[in-house]
Amino acid sequence: MRKKTGFTLLELVIVIAFATLALILFFVQKTNLDAMNRDEKRKSAINAMYYALEEGFYPKNGYYPEAISEDNLKIIDPALFTDPNGVNLGSDDCSYIYEPANCEDGKCKEYTLRAILEKEDVYTKKNRS
Repeated sequence: MRKKTGFTLLELVIVIAFATLALILFFVQKTNLDAMNRDEKRKSAINAMYYALEEGFYPKNGYYPEAISEDNLKIIDPALFTDPNGVNLGSDDCSYIYEPANCEDGKCKEYTLRAILEKEDVYTKKNRS
């Protein structure tokens, strides 16, 4: 009798099913890690804006601006005003939100910074003063 070599159809199906499952799990985890990385970038940008307002802008001026941009927060990297999706602060689709409060003639007493995150609740920072 001749000895048969190779794999049976059942063995091939099991290996392919296992490989498919492993690939699906890999891509799901990669998608989750990418979203978490974008969320961390958003938090870092909000923190940078917060400290620029609290440590740079407010002590010099005694108020908070009605809007923030590269022009009035020059101490931070201008790229931080663009969210991970490429949308600039102030645009409707941006995941960064600056909300001034108690404003008079462009000078505000309060503000709230928010970042809309993918995997967590909204990240919020409010003025200290």
